[in-house]
Amino acid sequence: MFFSGKHKSTVGLDIGANSIKLVKLDHGKDGYSVSAIGIRELPSEAIVADEIRDREAVIFNIQSLIDQTDPKIKDVVVSISGHSVITDKFTIDKKTGPEAEQAILFETEQRAPFDVDDVSLDYHIIRTEEDINKMHVLLVAARKEYLRQYLDLIEDCGLRPMVVDDDAFAILNAYENNYDVDPSRVTALVNIGYDVTNITYLAEGLFCATRDVSAGSREIFNAVQKEFRLNPELTAKAMKGEMADSIDQDMFKATIISAADELISGVELAFSYFRSQTKIETIDWMVLSGGGALVPYLPEFLQSKINIPLELANPLRNIDYDPELFQYIQPEKIAPLLTVSVGLAMRKAK
Repeated sequence: MFFSGKHKSTVGLDIGANSIKLVKLDHGKDGYSVSAIGIRELPSEAIVADEIRDREAVIFNIQSLIDQTDPKIKDVVVSISGHSVITDKFTIDKKTGPEAEQAILFETEQRAPFDVDDVSLDYHIIRTEEDINKMHVLLVAARKEYLRQYLDLIEDCGLRPMVVDDDAFAILNAYENNYDVDPSRVTALVNIGYDVTNITYLAEGLFCATRDVSAGSREIFNAVQKEFRLNPELTAKAMKGEMADSIDQDMFKATIISAADELISGVELAFSYFRSQTKIETIDWMVLSGGGALVPYLPEFLQSKINIPLELANPLRNIDYDPELFQYIQPEKIAPLLTVSVGLAMRKAK
């Protein structure tokens, strides 16, 4: 079994292009509690658009983060995303056993942009409608080469990847475990990463669709660095709102808004595509997570442009934790950044 000892625990390891996040959750009868937590920033070009360009730097920083948080950690839950991963939902006639697998494989062949023999796939039956003999299936497929390279990286860090999840489902998992899902409301979970923004939609209280936008906070970082002639360390501080007394805030806000144009346009396009594909006219709510949720002025600007009510995600909302684990950081100020790692750590594995 994956769990052992008196306390069942799971470690979620989120390897992003800008930083590595680690959350260790104890699973108890009354819910979850945090037993270890850590964040470590990566060199800006170590990972670009899901491509690991400086493997040694990534391994060094993962190992350093483990040493700083809990050197005993070996088993981790990780996630993948990007162009080498496809996620889709479809409806087929209700089947069981080998017949169901054959039907799902056939659907995968029709939808995958690459040879189905080159992918590892998994699926989950969301719900079955007995009256019309249909079942709704959620499919996840990843290129075997991409998956193998990723797993090799984790193993070269001295870790054991027990579960490989998808970023979108980790975000959904964190949301469902911390919020009351309103089946009457269509919700968009918008996770702004460094290079990619992932959007996961819920309708009728269930997963509906997911879509990636090829834009994140990197362009904003680069624009701020150039405009104010800052080194990477000071730029990172500015992006966290820690340079308010050192740089002109009007210019800072204008720089962020200008640099966020591609990101905002991508989200608007993704929302339009979702509405046209699902025939759902209204998205009622946005929940914003990821590092981009912490960029000053960006959430307010996004809400004003999209014109949909927005709140910042708090994946620690229903989780017990000792504030001392965060040292000098206020948990509510970094919580959106931990959404994927918390969602991963909520997974139960065998």
